[in-house]
Amino acid sequence: MLTKAQTGTWMPAWVPESTIILSFLLMICAAVQSSTNGYDGSMLNGLNILPSYTDYFNLNAATTGLNTASVFIGGILGPLVSGVVSDRLGRRPAIFWGSLITLLGVLLQTAAQNIAMFVVARIILGFGTALSGIAGGVYLSETFPSRWRAWGVGLLNDFYYVGALIAAGITLGTGEWQSTWAWRLPSLFQGIFSVICILILPFIPESPRWLVHEGHFEEARVVVAQTNSNGNISDPVSVAVYKEIIDTLEWEKQEGRTMSPKEIIKTPVARKRLLIGMSAGPFSCIAGNIIASYYLGAELDSAGITDSLDQLKANVVLNVWCLGCCLAGTHLLAKWGRKPTAILSQCLLVVCLFIIGGLSKKYADNPDGASQSLVYGDVAVMFLFQGFYSIAWTPLLFLYPPEVMNYSIRANGLAFSQFSLNALALVFVFIMPIGLANIGWKMYMVNASWDIVIVGLIAFFWIETKGKTLEEIDAIFEGEKHSSVPDIEEVRLGKAKIDVGAINVQVQEKMTLS
Repeated sequence: MLTKAQTGTWMPAWVPESTIILSFLLMICAAVQSSTNGYDGSMLNGLNILPSYTDYFNLNAATTGLNTASVFIGGILGPLVSGVVSDRLGRRPAIFWGSLITLLGVLLQTAAQNIAMFVVARIILGFGTALSGIAGGVYLSETFPSRWRAWGVGLLNDFYYVGALIAAGITLGTGEWQSTWAWRLPSLFQGIFSVICILILPFIPESPRWLVHEGHFEEARVVVAQTNSNGNISDPVSVAVYKEIIDTLEWEKQEGRTMSPKEIIKTPVARKRLLIGMSAGPFSCIAGNIIASYYLGAELDSAGITDSLDQLKANVVLNVWCLGCCLAGTHLLAKWGRKPTAILSQCLLVVCLFIIGGLSKKYADNPDGASQSLVYGDVAVMFLFQGFYSIAWTPLLFLYPPEVMNYSIRANGLAFSQFSLNALALVFVFIMPIGLANIGWKMYMVNASWDIVIVGLIAFFWIETKGKTLEEIDAIFEGEKHSSVPDIEEVRLGKAKIDVGAINVQVQEKMTLS
């Protein structure tokens, strides 16, 4: 049964009473946004292999990099406004406008007549996906209950590989077509995910934390109940969660915390939160996956697999493998924790990169005399590398930053993380084909070396967020919890009791004063 909910914005909502059904809809919202990005990477991977695409645009190494990397120009521009838009308009409207802009980019990309039009389309597409992705990351982290947050927000990037798998299958199917529709049809299909996202938005509520900050207290209380206790506003867990939110946001306002982008660097604590939280974006970008994410063809060439059809098949298999690994990784993040999972994944990446570099060197030294075992061994380690990357970095990319950052800097902080990621990705995606062409296997060795540094940074600076609400994570940085209620998991498990009536009176008094 659907209940009409007030959202504090121009977008109405009809929300299901069941917490399970609502969580399922939230996960679909995350999945379809993630699929757009995954589809793009895998589609370009496939297109860069297709002669009908490379011949149509008469591509060389530089223009291949430009066509591919231009999406990250939009990915750099999008975060410049995403935080402000999400804070001012609301999380759901920001997702809506981001999805709409993405659709426009998809249509222009499909109709591209030359490199300039293709590049402009991909800039628009990148802008839209950045806006909806950042708003989605903040929205889901603020709306999902803490016990399901790892899965709910992790899926925002996990389904990257579902989109990638769909794109790989479509480009494989159109690969032998002798017309421009061999690449135009895969491009057009990319818009389906944004359409699904727009259709789901009317059936999910606004972020309860955004509603409280904007003064919509009753609406926020209802959303907390919908996401935690099937709409029961008297449930102890819902009451505790709601009290924790209003106490913490009230403290932030009393401290003079604003929603200005300058807030992310205003205090030492804010700067610490920003550096730790935003590090997930750059770390994931420079880990080494960009080679296989956008230039699998060149990577397989270096290993001795040069047939375009074989490369397209490898693209399909790779995405199935990575999807399984990122789902397993999300389970580890939920059960084991964010920090240990990231360290494990990063260490495995270092080992794989050194092995890939060594095997690729052996092939480069004598390509005609290379054994089949050498070729397939190199490819096997490349696949292992992508799987190990997916274990931690795929779900962490949108999960960790909003967890570490408090409300006043959350949207702008995640935007800054994505800005950093896309700025680095723009450089790396552009230079990778040039680097592989000039120094070949040495690119893997260079990448492995800086990955070792990342392991140390994670071990020394990251904090653990598993099992805590966003307000409880605040206490790690601020040194104290800003609410009198016990930790939510203690209440949920029955280890701590609360006086629901007394808390309701306190909440009502705060609402009256506000």
